[in-house]
Amino acid sequence: MLTPNLTVSDEGHLMFGGADCVTLAQQHGTPLYVMDENTIRENCRGFREVLQNEYAGNGLICFASKALSCKELYRIVHSEGLGTDVVSGGELYTALAAGMPASDIVMHGNSKTDAELQMAVDKGVGRIVADNLPELERLNRIAEEAGKTVRIMLRIKPGIDAHTHDFIQTGQIDSKFGFALETGEALEAVRAAGTYKNLELTGLHCHIGSQILETEPFAEAARVMLRFMDQIRAELGITLTELNLGGGPGIRYVERDDPKPFGDIVRAMLSAIRKTCSEISFPEPFMLFEPGRSIVGAAGLTLYTVMAKKQIPDIRSYVLIDGGMCDNPRYALYEAEYEAMIANRADQPRSESVTIGGKCCESGDLLGKNMPLQPAEPGDILAVIATGAYNYSMASNYNRNPRAEMVMVRDGKARTVIRRETYEDICRCDL
Repeated sequence: MLTPNLTVSDEGHLMFGGADCVTLAQQHGTPLYVMDENTIRENCRGFREVLQNEYAGNGLICFASKALSCKELYRIVHSEGLGTDVVSGGELYTALAAGMPASDIVMHGNSKTDAELQMAVDKGVGRIVADNLPELERLNRIAEEAGKTVRIMLRIKPGIDAHTHDFIQTGQIDSKFGFALETGEALEAVRAAGTYKNLELTGLHCHIGSQILETEPFAEAARVMLRFMDQIRAELGITLTELNLGGGPGIRYVERDDPKPFGDIVRAMLSAIRKTCSEISFPEPFMLFEPGRSIVGAAGLTLYTVMAKKQIPDIRSYVLIDGGMCDNPRYALYEAEYEAMIANRADQPRSESVTIGGKCCESGDLLGKNMPLQPAEPGDILAVIATGAYNYSMASNYNRNPRAEMVMVRDGKARTVIRRETYEDICRCDL
């Protein structure tokens, strides 16, 4: 099993967070997102406790909303002492509606609208991460009209190779995000920020990518950013007090993945911060970190019903399901890999190699090719593992398919936290 919260019952059924996946599918229907609350809470505590124990709590762990945004998730992470980062007005609205304090929210986005900036200013968001010079000008105008001074950070591209897929690498110079160090653009952005009377520059932010399975890229990002903060102090006389190192720790999707424990990643960053600050005589900054996938990824799976099986001799065996790219587009986007199993025969060997095909009218609507799986028959329940991150948050109504229900499991008991959409929901905005 990929994660400790997966077991097999005496009946041969897949158990997740103590709940029988076959029973969940029967009671709630499929496709069905299933989240394990205890795993989410354990992951939140793990990040928070490392920061508390090894950095005297001088920082804030912020859950990355883009991994999974819903009210119940915000309630859970807030109750565990985490803040959150958001990248849109919709994520901000949801977090606030769930009771997340605005002061614990970091607002991101490389192309924020005036309406989103206005909302962030009006609600008193704790930090707004500015991505470009026109945004600084617009934000200052909005803050001035509101009679407020807004705390900001600048997003910097530190030029770090994150050793991950090109589509989820964000810290290199050729990226739509942030200000580049190599060109001098970042230093000019700091200089420009200081000219706006309604903006208070408190620190810097970077994010080097996602699904990173090593510790050194994070440590190197810390070193690079602190040296830049030292350059700012030397050349502009500004001592910044906050450093946000983004997120990106990976999880185990398939057996060969070997992610480092998140405690090791945070320790590597904190060690790099302390050593570098000592070397350059720089005050240790308030540290922010924004994990998302590593908190919820392995805490989720998705259940489907097998609708049919197609055997193309000497070519491929398809297992067709009642969901697909409309509830998990990651394979279609960048061939993300997953493990799967037949939940009602989880005790049997995965003796076949199959391609899992979805119901959308696209040849590319697949959840994976050549995947090991128990022999499947129509009516079986298929479980795709480690879908807690970037599945529901990327879901769509393509082909006018309703988005799936989500249940939260705790100690074997499930409760609905997002109801299944209806056809009426899909047509609600039609005129």
